[in-house]
Amino acid sequence: MLLMNDLSQFYHLAHIFISLVGAILLLAIYYNISRRFQHILEEDQRRVDHGLLFLSLALFIWVLAGSWSLWFGDSSPDESIAFQLGTYVFSIVNNMFLLLAIYYFHDAPAFIYKNQQNVKIIVGIILGVSLLTLFISYTIPETNLHPINLVALPDVLLSGFLSYLLLISMYRTFIHRGLVSVAIISVIVVALIFISQIPEVFVSPDFLLGEHLIKLIAKTSLIFLFLVLATTWVIQLANTPKQNEMQLSFIDWSLLQLSIPSKNINELEVDFGSKTTQYKNLLKFGIRRKVAAYEKQCIVVGKGGEIRNQTYLTRIIDNINEIADLNIDQQLERKDLFTFIGEGQYRLRILPEHIKIEDALFAEFLASVEHEDYTDLLPNNQIDMKT
Repeated sequence: MLLMNDLSQFYHLAHIFISLVGAILLLAIYYNISRRFQHILEEDQRRVDHGLLFLSLALFIWVLAGSWSLWFGDSSPDESIAFQLGTYVFSIVNNMFLLLAIYYFHDAPAFIYKNQQNVKIIVGIILGVSLLTLFISYTIPETNLHPINLVALPDVLLSGFLSYLLLISMYRTFIHRGLVSVAIISVIVVALIFISQIPEVFVSPDFLLGEHLIKLIAKTSLIFLFLVLATTWVIQLANTPKQNEMQLSFIDWSLLQLSIPSKNINELEVDFGSKTTQYKNLLKFGIRRKVAAYEKQCIVVGKGGEIRNQTYLTRIIDNINEIADLNIDQQLERKDLFTFIGEGQYRLRILPEHIKIEDALFAEFLASVEHEDYTDLLPNNQIDMKT
């Protein structure tokens, strides 16, 4: 094994150390959060969030990849094949961990958030791109057509797609959590991550210092953003009301009463007025959660489901915040009232025994519903809706 030049050696050592510290910190934060907020994270086993864990594992892959590069250094021709193969493997695993992390981002693009089928398709694409890269490297001579390296092209294009998903997910997440400046920084950092990979395709030995510098700045900044993301997740979980403390009463058409002690909301009456669509959608969730069997308590949102679009859920929350004129500490988020089960299915978080529906209102609702007959949810149509 030959010694690599001092610049590359410094870059890989710094890369390994920074990635290792970041990975350990994220892993420690994840397990601490999992222990402290277990009652919230495990309300439904399908709702457990492993996003932070996969981000940590992706950083550990960076550590292994950096160690791999440091070990081989300026490889001899006989060693270069093994080096390239290892590099491709690390790239595949890293991309998969990042994809699985984005799968848990609540603000990820809809086609990937908690969508197992699409994630499997993208994983297949990752594997296909990796095989294509290997095929190019072993079958096409002179792949380094100066200044273009064809071997690296498929992997860089795939990284561009994953960078797009990460950029959108992080930007939306920080915006929704009130961190506008951090959201803007996240766009710049993820863009730098992608830009730092372009020299892999357009080879320029004269730009080696700039290439290493951009990579080090981008990766270090991304780790900082992951830590900020973990911190905001802690705050969000700490502010998420417990299931057993919330109470919801449907009093009359457009009128409900809501109690969430942890947010200092006690028997708050909210009159939806002319916003009957949002009220009726919330009533659907309340009825299903109150009287349906466990497997029927979910409503499919979007995809031709009973509620056409996810924006309808957001409007319910926005209307409550606006009509009740809640201050910033009291305002509700979608996760406070709704649990996402998967495959477009949502369920009201409030426990069935803490939901009250006036009998007359329930009867009127059954008479007006068109999408499906809700009477099949009731045993012989006999139930006290107020208990």
